[in-house]
Amino acid sequence: MRIHAIHTLYEERLARSTRPFLARGSKVQRCRQCMLRTHLCICEHRPLATSNAAFLLVMFDDEILKPSNTGRLIADVFEDTFAYIWSRTEPNTEMLALLDDPQWQPYIVFPAEYAPEREVTTVTLEDGKRPLFIMLDGSWAEAKKMFRKSPYLDRFPLLSINPEKPSRYKMREASKENQLGTAEVAARIIDLFGEHHNAELLDLWFDVFRENYIAGKMNRQLPEHSSLSILEKFMSIDETCLSKM
Repeated sequence: MRIHAIHTLYEERLARSTRPFLARGSKVQRCRQCMLRTHLCICEHRPLATSNAAFLLVMFDDEILKPSNTGRLIADVFEDTFAYIWSRTEPNTEMLALLDDPQWQPYIVFPAEYAPEREVTTVTLEDGKRPLFIMLDGSWAEAKKMFRKSPYLDRFPLLSINPEKPSRYKMREASKENQLGTAEVAARIIDLFGEHHNAELLDLWFDVFRENYIAGKMNRQLPEHSSLSILEKFMSIDETCLSKM
C-alpha cells in the first residue's frame, strides 16, 4: 500500500506530541491511514489519478491529527502531493525549497476577496512547468491566519472558486455559507485546470470517505447502494475504455 506525505506527516506530528490529541471520538479504534473506524477502512480502495498537477498542503498544527480532515484524500488520489505543518516564525526549509523549485508554478488557492490584486482566473503555465496548487488546510479561522502570516506566499497568484452548490462535507460545522471541505476545493481547482476526469474521481473518493466517516460517527450501516459502489463503477468504465484503445 502506498504511503504518502500525509501518512508520514501524521506519524511525525504524533511522535512529537507531548500529550494525547483528544478530539471528539478519540477513543474510537481507527485505521492510522484513512482515519476511519477499522471496520469501515477504505485504504484498499484508494484510487490513483494520472495528473500533471501537484498539491502542497500547508496544515495548521493539529489539523493533521483530526479524523475528519479531507486533505489526506488529495494525497490518496494525487501522487505528487506534499504536506508540511505551518509555522509562523520558522517555515519548513524543505517547503521553501519546493516553492523555489523551477519545475513548479505555484498558485495559492484562497478566496479572492482577501487579495483581489493577485487573483487569476485561469491556470497558465510557462514552458516546462507544472502547476503546484497550495492549499491552506485548517479551520476557516486558521486558514485566514496562515494566509495573513505567511509572507513567503505573497508572491504567488491566487486562484479562487465560487461554489455553485453547497458543501457535501457535513463532518464539521462550516463558519461560512457554502464553505467547502479541502478535498472539495481541490476537485474544483483540478476541474478549472482542465482535468475533469480527475476532478470527478476526487469528488467520488470524497463521497466514499464522507459516507464511511458518518456511518462510523452515527454508528449505522452503510447504504445498500454505497458511494464505494459508484466509485468502482466509474473506475471499471475507465478500465473498459482503456482496454479498447
